[in-house]
Amino acid sequence: MSMELSLLDLVPVRVGQTTSDAFAASHELVRRADELGYTRYWVAEHHNMPSIASTMPGAELMYLGQGTENIRLGSGGVMLPNHAPLAVAELFALLSAIYGDRIDLGIGRAPGTDPITSAAMRGHLGEGRMVDRQGQTIDPVEQFPQHVIDTLSLMTPEGVRIPLQGGREHTLRATPAPTEGTQPLPWLLGSSGYSARLAAELGMPYVFANHFAAGATTGMKIYRDNFTPGAYGDEPRTFVTVNAVVSPTEDEARLRSEPFMLQMARLRTGGQMGPLRLAGDDVRSIMTDQERMVAEELSKNWIIGDPQQAKGQLEELADRFGVDEVMIQPVAGAMEGEELRHDAARIQTIDLLAEEFLR
Repeated sequence: MSMELSLLDLVPVRVGQTTSDAFAASHELVRRADELGYTRYWVAEHHNMPSIASTMPGAELMYLGQGTENIRLGSGGVMLPNHAPLAVAELFALLSAIYGDRIDLGIGRAPGTDPITSAAMRGHLGEGRMVDRQGQTIDPVEQFPQHVIDTLSLMTPEGVRIPLQGGREHTLRATPAPTEGTQPLPWLLGSSGYSARLAAELGMPYVFANHFAAGATTGMKIYRDNFTPGAYGDEPRTFVTVNAVVSPTEDEARLRSEPFMLQMARLRTGGQMGPLRLAGDDVRSIMTDQERMVAEELSKNWIIGDPQQAKGQLEELADRFGVDEVMIQPVAGAMEGEELRHDAARIQTIDLLAEEFLR
């Protein structure tokens, strides 16, 4: 079957790596994906997580996109409640000025972190609070729909009209102004029916975060059944994400999946977080039976195996959700002695999938 493959990257940090090492490895990953014919490369927004270096997608793409020619570059996603709409609009307008019509703006509603860090991102440390003119506390999550509309409007030639006293108006637009046909393509990201309904109402492209949440079938149906044609197309436009580890053998794939499995298990159970452990004895020596049980349950929805197994799993996934594009998060772990500024296993995963689908 014909299928487009895309890439989601959290810029993982493993034991022994610096942030600089992690970004160097991700830079190599996106350039390789560009050469292989992957459709898009997105970086995520997470905060206060030792195993994830990706915190500011827009700023990171200024570096990670260098040396690429065809692959679309985007956020998966910008967690909008953490930011002012104008700041997001101007950053992605700047990316469009640099990379032209290759920019995607993926927007999410979740904080991408723990509650305390989330409060700090929104200026709520100590006694600080965001308030309206009446002194009432503002919750950016509740304002999410309007902030999405404002962000998108700020990137259009018309901009946003702000009423002033005396019946006057002020028109505000993101700068630099994108040239005709280079505005970022917006996507709404979600893991619930809420985002699916909002994307359908606004006529936006929609992505279900299948790599960490169940329920994509329901989300897709809500989106497709309620889609309203608009500025971004007459038909629903969607794909799903999935974690993937592909190796020459199934045994190696399962071995390399364990560091990320442990991380996800600890995230779910409240365990101590740290840099990703190395595949093999390093991770197996500390993974408890409970963590392994949780991890194995979570990974049932992953793509893990040799190239032929992975091909079958991906085709089944695409058929189940009725999509012709799947965004892979390559989560293959490193082994002892592998280069710190190079992710051999993650590149192997995208290489082997490209041989099955893109060549």
